Amino acid sequence: MTFRRSAPAALIVAVALVIGGLTLLSAQLFSGLTQSVEKSQFELMQSIFDTAMRDAANKALARAELLAALPVTREAVAAKDRDRLLAEYAPMFAIQKERHGVDQVQFHIPPATSLLRLHDPKSFGDDLTRFRPMVVAVNRDHVTAKGLAIARSGPAIFGVSPVNDPQGNHAGSVEFGLDFGPLLVAMKSSYGLEFSLFIEEGPLREFAQGVDKAKLSDQNRVGRFIRFESTNEALMKDLAGDADISAVAEPATYTRDSQGVPYGVLLIPLRDGAGQSLGVVAVARDFSGSRAASGRSLVWQLCLAAFAIVLLAGVIIVVIRGFLLRPLNVVVDRFVAMSGGAASQPIEGADRFPAELRPLVDLHDRLAARRNREHGS
Repeated sequence: MTFRRSAPAALIVAVALVIGGLTLLSAQLFSGLTQSVEKSQFELMQSIFDTAMRDAANKALARAELLAALPVTREAVAAKDRDRLLAEYAPMFAIQKERHGVDQVQFHIPPATSLLRLHDPKSFGDDLTRFRPMVVAVNRDHVTAKGLAIARSGPAIFGVSPVNDPQGNHAGSVEFGLDFGPLLVAMKSSYGLEFSLFIEEGPLREFAQGVDKAKLSDQNRVGRFIRFESTNEALMKDLAGDADISAVAEPATYTRDSQGVPYGVLLIPLRDGAGQSLGVVAVARDFSGSRAASGRSLVWQLCLAAFAIVLLAGVIIVVIRGFLLRPLNVVVDRFVAMSGGAASQPIEGADRFPAELRPLVDLHDRLAARRNREHGS
C-alpha cells in the first residue's frame, strides 16, 4: 500500500459517501415536499367539490323557497290544482332546465305524495314516503331541507321548501333538483378536474323509475354501482374501478397512471339527508406537473452530485500530489543522491514547499553544507 494511491482513494471514497448521503437526504426532503404539495392538491379538490355541492344545494333551496312564497303556488297547492301549477310554471321550468341545470321540479302534498312533476307531468299520485325522507321531514316539521337524493328521474341535488296556504296553514311542499351532469362539467371547465359519479344500483333501479334505461346498461355497471355521469369515461375507467370504490366509507386518495400520465384520485362517498349511502364520486387531477418537477429535481441532484465528486476528486489529487508528494519526492531524491556520494546543492524553490517540510529541507541543506566543507578541506 502506498500513500500516493491509498490516500487519494480513501479521501475520494469519503467525499463520494458524504455527497451521496447528502443527495439521498435532499431527494427524500424533496419527495416529502412533493407529497405535501399533492396533499394540498387533494385538499383543494375536496374543497372545490364540497363548495360546488353546497352552492348547488343552496341554489336549489333558494328557488324552492321563492316558488313556495308565490301566491299562485300557495293557492294551487292548497287546492291541489295540478292544471294551474302546470300552466303557470311549465315555461319557467323549461328555461331553468335549459340555462341552469334544473332537472326536476315537483310539488307534494302531505305526508309525501307527488302532486305534480313539471319534468314529468303524467306521473303523479305516488307515495314518496319510503325513498324520499327529506320530503317527509319537510312536510312533517314544516322546515326547509337540502341535500342529495335519488328521485324518480334519478339522483340530483335538492332543495325542498314547505308551502303554506293563503291562511298560513301547511299545505305541502315544493322541490327543485339540480342535475349532476352540468355541475360536473362546470367544475371541469373551471378547474381542470375530471369526475365520475357512481350511484348504488339497487336504490337506483328501485326508485329512479323514470331514468334513461341506457344509464343502467351493463357497460355502466361497476360492481354494485352504476357509472351515472362521467366527464371523461375512458380516463375514469382507468382511474376508478370496482376495487377502488366498493369499500369507500370516508374520503380516500391515491395516485395512478393512465397512458403514462400520473393522476391524483379523490373518492368521496355520497349520502342522503338520512345518512344512507347513495354512491361515490371520483375526482381526478393531472399530477404530472408535481411529479415532473420531482423527477427533474432528482436528475439535477444526481448530476450535481457526480460533478461535485469529480471536481473534489481532482482537487484532492492535485493537492496531495502537487503540494505534498512532489516536494517530498524532491527532498527524498536529494537525500538519496547525497547518500550516494553525489554533490548536493541547496534545494531551489523550497520557499514554496509546505511549512511542514521546512525542517527536512533545512536538515538537507545543513548536511549538504557540512559534507561540502568536509570534502573541501
